[in-house]
Formats: sequence, C-alpha cells, structure tokens
Amino acid sequence: MKLCISEVTTLSSSFADDVNGYADGGCFALEVWLTKLENHLEKHSVADTRKLLEDRNVTLAAAAYQGGLLLSQGEQRKAHYDHFKRRLDLCQTFGIHTLLIAADFEQNVTPTDLQRAVVSLTQAAQWASAFGVRLALEFRGSNAFCSSLDTALALIASCGEANVGVNLDVFHYYTGPSKFDDLALITPDNLAFVQLSDVLGVPRELASDADRILPGEGDFHLEPIVRQLRANGYEGWVSLELYNPTLWQLKPAQVAELGLASLQRLLGE
Repeated sequence: MKLCISEVTTLSSSFADDVNGYADGGCFALEVWLTKLENHLEKHSVADTRKLLEDRNVTLAAAAYQGGLLLSQGEQRKAHYDHFKRRLDLCQTFGIHTLLIAADFEQNVTPTDLQRAVVSLTQAAQWASAFGVRLALEFRGSNAFCSSLDTALALIASCGEANVGVNLDVFHYYTGPSKFDDLALITPDNLAFVQLSDVLGVPRELASDADRILPGEGDFHLEPIVRQLRANGYEGWVSLELYNPTLWQLKPAQVAELGLASLQRLLGE
C-alpha cells in the first residue's frame, strides 16, 4: 500500500507550506484539500505550482472533497455540479486521479431520494470518467442513511459505473454501524481510497473529528483492518486524515514526520 497524508491534518498551513513541509518531513505524497489548492492558484500559476511539486518530488494522491451531488435539486444542484466540474478540471490539470465525494444523507431519505441519489452518482461518475478521475464515495457514521460500509458499497453497485469506489475512513467505520464482516465485501475494484486515524478514551457515540489522533495511539483495532485489506488485495493509497486542532499548531514538517512514522508502524513498512 502507498502512504500519504491529508492536508486537513495541517489545516492552518497553506498548500505551498504543506508541499514543502511534507517533503522536509519525508512524506512525498499528499491528499489535497481542494480549498487550499484553489486558494493557492489565486496567486500562483499552474506552471509554477507544477514546478513546486516537481522540485519537491511530491505526488498528489487524491483530492478531498466534493459535496452536494447526490440529493440537491434545482439551482442548488446546478451550483454544486458547476463546482464539481471545475474541480474535475483541476484534478485533470494536476494528474489527481481520485476525488472524494461525500454521501450527503444528513436527513432521513425516502425511496425517491435514494433513486435520485443513484441517478446522480451515475451522472457524476460519467462526468468524472471524461476527466480521467475516479470517485471515492465516503459514508459518514453520523448520517441518517449511507452511514455504513455495506450501504455505501450497495449504492456503488447500484450505480454500476466502473470508476466509482468507496472511501474507507476508519473513523466513520468505527463511529457508525459498520461491522467487521463488511470488510469482506471490499475488492480492489470497489475500494478507491483509505483514510486512517484513531480515537482514545471517547465513547464512539460522542467522538468528533477533533478527537482524531495518530493511528496506533488510541482504542481502534486497526491491525485487523489492515490485514483484511491486504487479504482483499488492496494496493492503493492509505492516507492519514486528522482534524485535530493540536496538530494544526505544529509545522507541517513535524506533522509529516510523526504521521508518516505512525502509518509505517501500523502497516509494517
């Protein structure tokens, strides 16, 4: 498996600071926080940004994230899809082959909503395919629907597009209703991306993004998950994704060094 770190782990720093800092810390792949890249491009050209990445030998493993695609309607839907298409163009420009999208089922859904979501996911996948991008659907543990791995995989299967897979965020896996047996449903074809984190001493029902800590330092049993992913043949990207405000106070190089070491210990690399 290939290792990277999400820019949300160093949310207070800029895109350029992350590229330089991660490289200084020994991590040469990052999961792009798209807002950072978009802000960076307001003041820097595409050519200069490409040169920065080439000079530091940094790969952009994936981009996070796009919401509002599945259930929005009318003018709201148009706005979300216009934004989505601009971001697909950005991904194509920088050779980012995976784009995370949120399963935005925050409220209870009806059978009509579910049908609409499948149609929307299919359309989004077809747009993404034209840009050479694979979509990684992220289930959210607190969602009213699509809060578990098996449901996300069923939604992807209903969509039927080859360039749609699931994003396995272990935080949502553990804090939602997913079961270990669900991992057996994963294949290299339907798993698009993996995000790792941990939580210590917080009941799962109360855990928030801010409680995320380095993998291996908390209560999550991550080793069996890693073993199952390997058994299922997954060889793609594994990202460290933490929203911990304490880490935002550190320099990106420090976070990269600590984060990469935690991933290497867990994965035995």
